[in-house]
Amino acid sequence: TLVGMGVRMVLVSPETAENPLPHRFAGLGGIVEHRAELFEALEALIDDPYDYGLCVIDCDAIGGLAAGRRAVQLLSVATRRVPVILISSECQGQEFPLGPHAPVLLRAPASAISLRVGLEHALRDRLAPRLI
Repeated sequence: TLVGMGVRMVLVSPETAENPLPHRFAGLGGIVEHRAELFEALEALIDDPYDYGLCVIDCDAIGGLAAGRRAVQLLSVATRRVPVILISSECQGQEFPLGPHAPVLLRAPASAISLRVGLEHALRDRLAPRLI
């Protein structure tokens, strides 16, 4: 099944032909808006938060995990909660927090399976009605 089911997401990662992330998230059913610049992506989310169901940040492309965590803080202050997935080579392990405001953390390079599980977890509130 397509976990993303038409969820519009902002993906912050390098815009190169070798980058598999846009294709992988699209393959999971997401409508991917690919941005190479973090603040451009944050501006889109803040200007129109109800149009987006997810934000995915490749932390290695923006200066590391600390920069990704700062982006999550900016989003939580500026707009409604948008689920966030942070992908970083600095992660020692995957983290799937139970709290509604904490980001999902995936170790880079992210496998297709970890992306699927991360997407399912980040969108768990959206998926819950379909499971009943």
